[in-house]
Amino acid sequence: MCYHVGSPSKSELKNKLPKKKIYYPNENEIFHISGFTRPYLPVTLNSDVDSVIEARWKLIPGWVKNETDAGKYANTLNAESESIFEKASYKNYILNNRGLLYVSGFYEPHKVAGKKESENYFIYAPQKEILTLGVVYNNFTDQETGETYPTFSIITTAANPLLEEIHNEKKRMPLIISAQDRDAWLFAEGKNEIQELMKPYSGELDSHQVYRVTGARGEDTNKPGIQDKWSGQTSLF
Repeated sequence: MCYHVGSPSKSELKNKLPKKKIYYPNENEIFHISGFTRPYLPVTLNSDVDSVIEARWKLIPGWVKNETDAGKYANTLNAESESIFEKASYKNYILNNRGLLYVSGFYEPHKVAGKKESENYFIYAPQKEILTLGVVYNNFTDQETGETYPTFSIITTAANPLLEEIHNEKKRMPLIISAQDRDAWLFAEGKNEIQELMKPYSGELDSHQVYRVTGARGEDTNKPGIQDKWSGQTSLF
């Protein structure tokens, strides 16, 4: 599962992606955002591989009629790689509609024996480089207003060894597309090519325990310092 992320600012996207046209409007870094708020985040879609635009987290399939129904639709924040070609919400899109979500990192829960509440860890690239997560998307049209905007789900895979330790109940992780595979992901043709790229990440990642954002209720956790090591940290590694 991947329901919580951090997102780079527009200026950082321009700095790290000099060959892309940046149409993403958010000037500010997002330190933490929950997918359950259906935020707009920066993506590159294979319909326009030279651009970074905003898309809304939570894929809304074509049969959903309006924004009210979209808000009530099933949880499509994540799409499991193992069933993405069979699940109704995704099977019509995965072959042709793929993209990259730009994040500064993501948050995952860690279950501690004997404790009711899980701990949270922030996972990120060394030197805090931008990570790209593989997504499947659909351009949702509200049939009442005519408004159209792209919506996406983050694809997940089985966990790699690091995430097996952190996300120790579900043992899942988001599909991280390495820099050398980004074009391959966007331009892949056919089920086999796509499936070959949907695998646990084998590159280097860093992590540390942070304040418990996944349990926050009505609390503003989008603030500097939320990604810092938590002072109440217990030792996992």
